[in-house]
Amino acid sequence: MSRRVVVTGIGLVSSLGIGTETNWDALCKGCSGVGPITKFDPTDFSARIAGEVKNFDPLRFIEKKDVKKMDIFIQYAIAASQFAVTDARLGVTPDIAPRVGVFIASGIGGFTTIEREHKALLAGGPRRFSFPRPSSIWPPARCPFASARKGPILPPARRARPRRTRSATPTRSSCGMPRM
Repeated sequence: MSRRVVVTGIGLVSSLGIGTETNWDALCKGCSGVGPITKFDPTDFSARIAGEVKNFDPLRFIEKKDVKKMDIFIQYAIAASQFAVTDARLGVTPDIAPRVGVFIASGIGGFTTIEREHKALLAGGPRRFSFPRPSSIWPPARCPFASARKGPILPPARRARPRRTRSATPTRSSCGMPRM
């Protein structure tokens, strides 16, 4: 049995930059995306460096009313998917819609939401608490052409093979693409 996957577009949001070209330029120049942690106070931690995404403006990719509803990992995924769709120059027409699907891999995400809601629970009790739902289905469901496609929307957890680790999910996911 022969299985083919066609990568039609690439989109990146990483510690090297926002956008595929920015990332590629930084890689070619030998830049590192690792630097001092700025998103929280790392004083009590032994590690004080990380690969953080810097200068990310979610309003470039998401409507203001939706930004607060999404964890930052979902915002990154939406931005990257917009870059990928633009790069692919993919127009989803009715005749190809059944063969167009969305597959976005994320090792893990949603800690910002989980931490915020945990603090609300401790401070105000259950009435101030909203159960966090940083689902892995959100990024693919919110990508730019999700409403036009008729193929599947798949997070890594929907694959047939069992997940052994979380950290390798994005890498392994590229090998477990659905047949369309």
